[in-house]
Amino acid sequence: MQEESLEYWFNTHTGQVEVGKQSMALYRLGPFSSAEEAKNAPAIIASRAAAWREEEEAEQNPKG
Repeated sequence: MQEESLEYWFNTHTGQVEVGKQSMALYRLGPFSSAEEAKNAPAIIASRAAAWREEEEAEQNPKG
């Protein structure tokens, strides 16, 4: 029997970390591999969004 790995989600409605899909998808961020990662979901997602935005701006405005 294979052991299933747990998925952790951040619930944007309650601000709590959940194990598994406990709430509606509308309120879930994830999945994350640890509760600590899920707890930091808002900061992680903001950081990724900023990196993507910078990458897109660099592609649209190449230097040189």
